[in-house]
Amino acid sequence: MNDTINTEVINTARRGTRLLSASTLSSDDVYNPKGEKLGSIKELMLDIESGRVCYAVLSFGGFLSLGEKLFAVPWSALKVDTENKRLIMDTDEERLKNAPGFDSDNWPNMADSTWEKSVHAYYGTTY
Repeated sequence: MNDTINTEVINTARRGTRLLSASTLSSDDVYNPKGEKLGSIKELMLDIESGRVCYAVLSFGGFLSLGEKLFAVPWSALKVDTENKRLIMDTDEERLKNAPGFDSDNWPNMADSTWEKSVHAYYGTTY
């Protein structure tokens, strides 16, 4: 029975319909619907109680990680483009520049409900 389940999970992942490994998304680029690159994924933040992905930490700007700004983007604000192997976020570069962000040495407390509400409000998503 377990072999049947594992085979189905593997086949589903290969089809690209529902399941992807987290490592396949790490470092993936994020584009907007116009095809403009917005940044790349640095980390995926998981809710350890539910097991769901809550945020993708997006790196934007900078050069070789110097001067880059990080953003915790709600997972629901992203769409996976399996054909082009990238993520799509419906925003533009200017809006992203003004989004609440942080640097690699000063991560926010993502478990703080006030922070969570402000991030979801900015991106127009629910949590």
